[in-house]
Amino acid sequence: QVQLMESGGGSVQSGGSLRLSCTGSGFDFRSSGMRWYRQLPGKEREWIASIMDNGEITNVTPAVMGRFTISRDNTKRILYLDMKNLKLDDTAVYSCNTQTYWGKGTLVIVSP
Repeated sequence: QVQLMESGGGSVQSGGSLRLSCTGSGFDFRSSGMRWYRQLPGKEREWIASIMDNGEITNVTPAVMGRFTISRDNTKRILYLDMKNLKLDDTAVYSCNTQTYWGKGTLVIVSP
């Protein structure tokens, strides 16, 4: 069955960096567009970034533009989210998505 498993979350100080990973299995990873979402405490889940199947076209929400980069390694079946200059407001559970499938998420906590 389709599985998406995020990793790489943790605690980091404001201004720091993290790399999130999402490993996919059970579907044609190479042919699937992928997305990252996040859910801030007490808020609705929001879209962060998207990447096409071949990785050539990406989009990110303005709130993270210039700080977050989405990429993928189709050989390894891994989706990445590189985050730099993290802010307190980036504290959230980050999840990856393809089609109608979701991972369980990984928690990122940014502290002062």
